[in-house]
Amino acid sequence: MTNIKVIIPAINEGDSIGKVVSELPKHVSEIIVVDNGSIDNTIQNAQKAGATVITETRKGYGSACLKGIDYISKASKTPNIIVFIDGDYSDYPEELDKVIAPILEKDIDFVVGARKKELREPGSMTPQQVFGNWLATFLMRLFFRSRFTDLGPFRAIKYEKLKELGMQDTTYGWTVEMQLKILRKKMTYTEVPVRYKRRIGVSKVSGTVKGTIFAGIKILGWIFKYSLK
Repeated sequence: MTNIKVIIPAINEGDSIGKVVSELPKHVSEIIVVDNGSIDNTIQNAQKAGATVITETRKGYGSACLKGIDYISKASKTPNIIVFIDGDYSDYPEELDKVIAPILEKDIDFVVGARKKELREPGSMTPQQVFGNWLATFLMRLFFRSRFTDLGPFRAIKYEKLKELGMQDTTYGWTVEMQLKILRKKMTYTEVPVRYKRRIGVSKVSGTVKGTIFAGIKILGWIFKYSLK
């Protein structure tokens, strides 16, 4: 049987985290919510929904993801597949099976849930998110002949391949770092169209000017760093 574990980085997602956890398919082996310093009821609601909750005191999206990976690496039985999804309920958790299908059926190493325009709820991505996503994937095509069209947070990867990547970014450069390393290591990848809706609560990135600028700098920094190697 395929062992699938889900990592959900979360900070102050008390109103949404229970929905995300409870709507993931029941065959998932373990759902790990990594709390990144919430001051609301994120932890309690995640536990109530059935998730394992661990904490990461170092701030940052990547820090939370790295903590989840470290937790999994110490388990007695490691998984075949790791899935990442945000805790804000903007993705549709029940689409996990759709996201992992290329791994199970075609032996693909890595899958991104692509937030196609026709499947996005109006207003679910801000104009700066849409532009930033377009710019980043355009540069990846230009420099690396990439076929990626999205940096979506809903993604799945073979656990052994994830370990090979040696992920490092502790902030919002995490997603693009993963995709760039997939390209550099010539791993197989694909995208699966997924639906996307307005998140619950305020985004820590696109919800503020500072967050948007910082994320943009991190993403472009990774791309240009790798283009010069």
